Amino acid sequence: MTLRTDILGQDVLLGDAASLEHWNATVMAFLAHSAATPTHLGALLEAEPDFALAHAVKGMFYFLLGRREMIAGAEEALQTAKTHLASRPTNKREAAFVEALDVTIKGSPLGSIAAMERILDTHPEDALAMKISHAVRFMLGDCQGMRRSIERVLPAYAADHPARGYLLGCHAFALEETGDFGKAETAGRMGLGIAPDDAWGLHAVAHVYDMTGDSAGGLKWLDGREAAWSHCNNFRYHVWWHKALMHLDQGDIETVLGLYDTEIRKDKTDDYRDISNATSLLSRLELEGVNIGNRWEELADLSENRTEDGCLIFADLHYLLALTGGKRDDAITTMMTRMRRDATDLRNELASVTAHPGIAAAAGLEAFGEADYHTAYLNLARAREAMPSIGGSHAQRDVFARLTIDAAIRAGYWGEATRMLSDRTKLRAGVQDRYTAARLDLIDKAEQAAPTLLHSAE
Repeated sequence: MTLRTDILGQDVLLGDAASLEHWNATVMAFLAHSAATPTHLGALLEAEPDFALAHAVKGMFYFLLGRREMIAGAEEALQTAKTHLASRPTNKREAAFVEALDVTIKGSPLGSIAAMERILDTHPEDALAMKISHAVRFMLGDCQGMRRSIERVLPAYAADHPARGYLLGCHAFALEETGDFGKAETAGRMGLGIAPDDAWGLHAVAHVYDMTGDSAGGLKWLDGREAAWSHCNNFRYHVWWHKALMHLDQGDIETVLGLYDTEIRKDKTDDYRDISNATSLLSRLELEGVNIGNRWEELADLSENRTEDGCLIFADLHYLLALTGGKRDDAITTMMTRMRRDATDLRNELASVTAHPGIAAAAGLEAFGEADYHTAYLNLARAREAMPSIGGSHAQRDVFARLTIDAAIRAGYWGEATRMLSDRTKLRAGVQDRYTAARLDLIDKAEQAAPTLLHSAE
């Protein structure tokens, strides 16, 4: 076993130079959201089966998939990592990654973040720890924490640091989610200039265009840059989703449906991120009165098998969108029952998020699917302020904002709908997008017609 320095400048104990190459390739592929990440990691573990750090990272990768059936794999990776941690030379950094996986499996993603941040205390240039901290915070909806974490290590990344471009991409996303749109665009463009395969940074700039109501500019930004996300794992579907949202804002429904069929659902996976892309886009289309044909059926079939998952409330709510869209009443009942049970599990830090806003949001989605807009609005409005805690981005959670607003309009809560549209516009750089303009017009027409309707009723 030889002490070597990896591409991030970190000490690792590996048997030979070939193993180091596999490790470096794994790290850089992970930073780039590359589909080749598990291939590189598999080659490393075959060559170096007692490398505890690699097993710990493998376990964290399983956790980030947000799937119940992956927990067993994460637990196995943890036990293997602990065994090798005790049987071969190691260092504090390697032990900290194993600790992070341990507390994560025990139901403490906050503990995982804390372990990563302790690594960054002494190794701020460790982009692997930076990215994992960033990813877990994203799952928790902690945009302020993402920004703090990135900005405290930013000075450690010199111009020649191999991960500087990816760090800037993470910074761009954190800046955008905290409303600093100008700086976010600058950071994202700089990052992509350094790391042309940084799909996360490219998508952070796409978020800026979404949040500033410039769908035309967003399409110009993405057009011709497909190479930045074509190499990705399922994250590539998410970038296509962003492009579809931009076309939706332009009113180009035919293109949106084309992207849905040929790119967003090109592979019929049941990965929660892929399901969230699809369900949120179909929901937006239906709110605009678009007939989406039988597209709910495939998503509902897959989501029926996820009713007992419960890894992330963000995932559960998107599965529920599919189940309501597909009219799967028994599966909805099963999911709601399981969510209420999960909300009482004090061993899991995420139980409080399931309890609130999860239960109210789920009840609101169920009622919306039944066209009970009064009940839908009351429940979705109850969940509204706490929705950032379900994780994801402003753009992803916007489908729930739209459903809340549309439920209010349909139930006659026009004043409340107007206030929510105003709040949504403030969040989005003060710019009214196509959705907001259309809903304000609907409210105006409804209010003008109200005296006539009341007079007729008398």
